Amino acid sequence: MTTTKILAALVITSVALFTACKSSDPTPAASPNTMVIPVQIVNPAMVSLATSASIAILAGSAITSTGATNITGDIGLSPGTSIGGFPPGILTGTQHINDNIATQAKLDLTAAYNDAAGRTATDIVTLSGNIGGLTLTSGLYKSTSSLAISSGDLTFDAKGNANAVFIIQIASTLTTTSGRKVILSGGALASNIFWQVGSSATFGTTSDLKGTIMAMQSITFNTGATLDGKALARTGTITMAGNTVVKQ
Repeated sequence: MTTTKILAALVITSVALFTACKSSDPTPAASPNTMVIPVQIVNPAMVSLATSASIAILAGSAITSTGATNITGDIGLSPGTSIGGFPPGILTGTQHINDNIATQAKLDLTAAYNDAAGRTATDIVTLSGNIGGLTLTSGLYKSTSSLAISSGDLTFDAKGNANAVFIIQIASTLTTTSGRKVILSGGALASNIFWQVGSSATFGTTSDLKGTIMAMQSITFNTGATLDGKALARTGTITMAGNTVVKQ
């Protein structure tokens, strides 16, 4: 066989092997989110949390934790009676179980939830499905079903306005996949981000969230998930597993 024929055979074999390896790859790259988010003209007014603003974790029926959960801020429970996992979890704050503070905080949470859910705007932006990879500026956002942060991180960009407010209305669930992050840009503040969740929220392992989560039912933090903000569940439980929550 000539040298030319040998080289040609080697090239064909290499191409075939490369093609076979590519076709057997079980984890193809996820498609980027190509949705274009328009900039809204009107900056929404803040959602008033009143006394619930002092609570890092607030639930209706129970609060449970396993592992090395670390909470900076108060815990409130009303009308439930069960808070478990502290210790070994660390609480830099005060537990309020069916006292005046917890009871009033639940009433104020209900008012704040209804305020956020009832907001309207002429330039409201509709979201759906996976919002990972998007950048949201100040404004009002609405989903008529569920939202997920997956296949990319989510950025809130205040564009230099420290008073920028972000309100996300979600008719059903909010979920994040493992390792996903919410990123603050342009001076955005976690205390100015409000997630109004129509049912329950679930945060994947080691995911990093920002903002006030107001869920109608329950909130679940999987192992290592973190939150800069507040987790407020109206009727259900808040479940934690070695998480870090810092009230903002």
